[in-house]
Amino acid sequence: MRKRYWIAGAAGAAVAAKLLFRPADVDWQKNREAVFHAGHSRFCEIDSLRVHYQEAGNPDCPTAILIHGFCSSTLVWSKVFLELAEQGFHVVAPDLLGFGYSAKPRNFDYTIPAQARMIVSLLQQLGKDRAILVGSSYGGAVAGSIALDYPALVGRLILVGTVSNNAPTRYLIMRLFAAPILGDLLSPFLVGSRRLLRRRMMRVYDRHSWQMDERRLDARHLPLRTKGTHRALIRTVRRWDAERIQREAPQITQPTLLIWGHDDQDVPVTFGQQLQESIPGSRLIVFRNCGHLPHEEYPGEFVSVVSTFLKAEDTSNEDRVTATA
Repeated sequence: MRKRYWIAGAAGAAVAAKLLFRPADVDWQKNREAVFHAGHSRFCEIDSLRVHYQEAGNPDCPTAILIHGFCSSTLVWSKVFLELAEQGFHVVAPDLLGFGYSAKPRNFDYTIPAQARMIVSLLQQLGKDRAILVGSSYGGAVAGSIALDYPALVGRLILVGTVSNNAPTRYLIMRLFAAPILGDLLSPFLVGSRRLLRRRMMRVYDRHSWQMDERRLDARHLPLRTKGTHRALIRTVRRWDAERIQREAPQITQPTLLIWGHDDQDVPVTFGQQLQESIPGSRLIVFRNCGHLPHEEYPGEFVSVVSTFLKAEDTSNEDRVTATA
């Protein structure tokens, strides 16, 4: 009996130590060398909150805003960021509030509409009254919300493996995050574990786990160790409501390109097909042998598909196209 109490006490102490000694936030200056394309990083203040973003290309060219997904950062665009700029675009990739090197405030809403308003404010700070939106996963729901609520701001819309409903909240790890008390206790161990992150990314990358080199893994892991990120992801899951994207998809009027990985386990391609059927004039391109992040698994092909779509005069083709990479 005493041994059982001792083990329980030791486990409790370990949990308490983990919670107490987490870094509050990730230190930009200390970790600058770990950040991909750090020379392109910028910071601005939106509603008194620091927002980190990366910028490349001629500001006079059409502006493309790249919006990352849940629990991610600008790193997810690192293989296509400069390449899209070379195609003649002004490329801006922000960290959503609560993630990467942006602020992680206690009192932020951490909802899709709140993140959408931050992106709109960033556009205003950049002096842009119109932009191309490229959203991946949860970032696609943010981009879709902007297209619905601020249609005049969005010239064209590109949705990549986009969250369009609440199905992801039914996954076990998401249910754990959402659970009162239990989510607060477990999140530092689940999200802050480098080993679990590696396993997670091997799943995301489908057959291309070789994409996960050590430097890239380290860059992903650094922000995920912090108290601020843990709080942000818990609140994001608990306030997750993406059903509007599929429900109001017929109201999206911008020329829209949908890009999916055929073997996406997080957001199955069937959701992309449903969006393609709902968004007038939209086009769906599916990458074979590809998981949740086509822009990381097939960056060259991704840039080609995106730039072709953005440079085309007529995007009203409803034909579904499959890209074999």
